[in-house]
Amino acid sequence: MTKLSVNINKIATIRNARGGNTPNLVEAAIKIQEFGGQGITIHPRPDERHIRYQDVYDLKPVVTTEFNIEGKPVDSFLELVLNSKPEQVTLVPDAEDAITSNAGWDTIKHFDYLTDVIKTFKDAGIRTSIFLDPNTALVESAAKTGADRIELYTEMFASEYEKGNKAAINSYKETAKLALEHGLAVNAGHDLSLDNIEFFIKEIPEIAEVSIGHALISEALYLGLENTIQAYLRKIELANL
Repeated sequence: MTKLSVNINKIATIRNARGGNTPNLVEAAIKIQEFGGQGITIHPRPDERHIRYQDVYDLKPVVTTEFNIEGKPVDSFLELVLNSKPEQVTLVPDAEDAITSNAGWDTIKHFDYLTDVIKTFKDAGIRTSIFLDPNTALVESAAKTGADRIELYTEMFASEYEKGNKAAINSYKETAKLALEHGLAVNAGHDLSLDNIEFFIKEIPEIAEVSIGHALISEALYLGLENTIQAYLRKIELANL
């Protein structure tokens, strides 16, 4: 069954808007897990515009499910992850000026770099995942880096699905199938929502984990956090029937 990891960056953004500690990120993580969330995802950036590096150390003791830290593996990020020892690290090729993640890795071009970074994390006992576009040409090199998983970048699917183009799932199915054949587990994330999550997982039931933040927190404004998390879990369960 696919696990739901809740990305809490958006909660940190709201907190930072006023400069205080409301909403409290640690309390939010505790509640999310109490409400059924099966993991907590954060994506700290060097400018700390939402998640602060200190948040990682504050969150680590209270995440009793799975802690997933996403980010570009610059030196400060490597140090942060190695010191905090999450269950999973997801490597993302963030551009300096990007508002949010907008592309996966070119695992051929950056093969040596990724291989070195992944070895560093795996030697520390941390599961590794590579953020990847739905492109079968990149799967073999992703597997050869030594990564444990890929995370499919689902923005294109979400955008096309909203327009009624369900065929947009095909490149994701092909990439996931090939990844599994190469021994990689498959995660997914970015713009997944209550509107599209059931279809996505029904089409690719092997998805190990989805990390969802912006849509989930936005939907929680109307439905409440507990109701929203439970709604996602029901959608995931229905997709697996």
